[in-house]
Amino acid sequence: MKIKDVVLFCVRSLAGYPLRTGLMLLAMAIGVAAVVLLTSLGEGARRYVTDQFSSLGTHLLIVLPGRSETVGGPPPLLGQTPRDLTLSDAMSLKSSSAIHHVAPLMVGAAPVGHGHLIREVIVLGSTAELYIVRGLTMAQGRFIPTGDVNRAEALCVLGYKLKSELFGSDSPLGQFVRIADRRYRVVGVLSKKGQSLGFDMSDVAIIPVASASALFNRSSLFRIMVQASGREAIPKAKAAILKIIRERHDDEDDVTVITQDALLATFDRIFKSLTLAVAGIASISLAVAGILIMNVMLIAVSQRTAEVGLLKAVGTPGRQIQRLFLSEAAMLSLIGAGAGLLLAMGGKMVLIRIFPAFPVTIPYWAPAAAVGLALVSGLIFGVLPARRAARLDPVAALSRR
Repeated sequence: MKIKDVVLFCVRSLAGYPLRTGLMLLAMAIGVAAVVLLTSLGEGARRYVTDQFSSLGTHLLIVLPGRSETVGGPPPLLGQTPRDLTLSDAMSLKSSSAIHHVAPLMVGAAPVGHGHLIREVIVLGSTAELYIVRGLTMAQGRFIPTGDVNRAEALCVLGYKLKSELFGSDSPLGQFVRIADRRYRVVGVLSKKGQSLGFDMSDVAIIPVASASALFNRSSLFRIMVQASGREAIPKAKAAILKIIRERHDDEDDVTVITQDALLATFDRIFKSLTLAVAGIASISLAVAGILIMNVMLIAVSQRTAEVGLLKAVGTPGRQIQRLFLSEAAMLSLIGAGAGLLLAMGGKMVLIRIFPAFPVTIPYWAPAAAVGLALVSGLIFGVLPARRAARLDPVAALSRR
């Protein structure tokens, strides 16, 4: 038989039983859509985490107090810290040529108010170099000015959301806000920026680190953010940080230095493995669809015994009949896979509308892999019905026995 004849035979066979065909197509479409959508969610999670770390800046190293080896877990699950990190520790890191910028960070929560409006927000204490290290941008005014880091100036920079809630459409520049029991003059407003490692940079107040130390009555830093002079300088900068802090802390290695590249590589591996695992779980639904095709086609063979008997009576070899049934299974799988891809695209659009901040991205390999799995599943589970049809005795088949 010619290819055209095989296709027409399969189309007529499928069209002759619309309910049966529709159920098999639905099962295959759901399986393919599940594979594509779940892999897109895994890929989206990987990209989301990567973007979060990338938004911190480039060539970044983060210095945390305490050693991860103390309890054998990753930061911030650290053991007892022998010494706090201080502002003088942070400033001493500038002595290394591998280090370009150093931004000490002190974190606390405090009420921020203007007039009769008041909000409890995160207050960050840092220096002018945080602007460069974190890659921040200004919507209005300027950032914390450079100068003596030990000078507690009553200045602050507001996040975009915090400014809108306290001042509305009015300009806050030169106005005063209350942070706890102190007054600070607003010198700038950050541009719109989303979540970044737990901090909503649109809903924070930033003050000089010395002012934060006085406000929260402590000298210990939450962490130190360091920008290396280049990508190739990151290992040298890490070694310099450990050496300088060790010398200042009586030869004790009591800090943990995390490099941005190492974090990104770790999360990338984790989420790639997670994506593949999720795809494997979703592919089980394709196997279920294949079993459904097998069961329905076995029933179809019994319903079409007279048709098979007629084919064999006119001299059609068993191998040709087997090819016809396998072609039917392949056509079912491909049409179902096509419908599944359309269903997955629709599901992607729905997810984007519900979670606009989450990058739902379909990996380039997922559609091809899903279609390939659907085709293989259909062919594997179509072999038994095809072989049964090919072995029918023509006389018995024509007599429907």
